[in-house]
Amino acid sequence: MSTKRAFWACAGVLALAVMFIAGWVTARTGMGSRIDDASLTDRERAFTEQMRGATLVGYFTVAGREDQPGRPDRYDIASVSKVGEDLWQFNARMRHDDFDVTLPMTIPLRFVGDTPMVMMTDYSLPPLGTFTVRLFFYDDRYAGTWQHGATGGLMYGRIEK
Repeated sequence: MSTKRAFWACAGVLALAVMFIAGWVTARTGMGSRIDDASLTDRERAFTEQMRGATLVGYFTVAGREDQPGRPDRYDIASVSKVGEDLWQFNARMRHDDFDVTLPMTIPLRFVGDTPMVMMTDYSLPPLGTFTVRLFFYDDRYAGTWQHGATGGLMYGRIEK
């Protein structure tokens, strides 16, 4: 095979790999997709309204350090939209300790009766890492558990407009 032919073969394989990765990232994050609000159920629509412009103000604890008070935690949520079956995109700013980042996060969320619940198991949130979370929202409060690698604990607080 000539050098020119080998070059074009490698370029073709590279282009296919880039398209595959771009497609996977788009599907995984829900970028560019959104389910029309008119097709949402009443409880889904109520959840998007409750979260639009809301702030989760609360605390998180670290397992093994139960003798220490919860550390402040804050999530400023610009909007939440359904992007797939049991997939929701939270456009949020996360702040705790020295950590402060704003990004869209596409996460699994299901309704258990009338209660929206984040259910992630070893779920990757680029560029934050892999998490296992059970978090429920009810009325004007939220609570749940979190795990990130070997570190985990509880999180809880209020939903403020």
